[in-house]
Amino acid sequence: MLSWLFSDPLPVGSPAPEFSLLDDAGRAVTLSALRGHYVALVFYPGDATPGCTKQLCEFRDSWEAVRARGIQVFGVNPQNARSHARFREKFHLPFPLLVDEGRKVAALYQADGLIVKRTVYLIGPDGVIRLARRGMPKPAELLAVVEQ
Repeated sequence: MLSWLFSDPLPVGSPAPEFSLLDDAGRAVTLSALRGHYVALVFYPGDATPGCTKQLCEFRDSWEAVRARGIQVFGVNPQNARSHARFREKFHLPFPLLVDEGRKVAALYQADGLIVKRTVYLIGPDGVIRLARRGMPKPAELLAVVEQ
């Protein structure tokens, strides 16, 4: 009955579910098209809220190191492209924000609930989940996984 509240993220070692979403500029982003690259999906509850801003700005502030290791970063939540674009512009986020209308991708990645559960995934170049964490893992945790 309360499984949505206490669910775990998808397990490390499992294949990442395929998705296709539009980003804040209207471009389609499809997981299969990113094969061969590390992909970080940062599910977050809301644009421009204190916790979400802090979390996404940590990725912005670590951008050089993240890009140097070839990680493609995407913020994901159900807000519209206009909200995402304003959020990106205001905080100078160098990565796209994906519009997950209806929280369909959040559901595939077990990040759905009353609100989107703050969850970070790192998907390997082979499409396999390498890191899956609730909360606000630091970008350094993703970098450590890539460097292993």
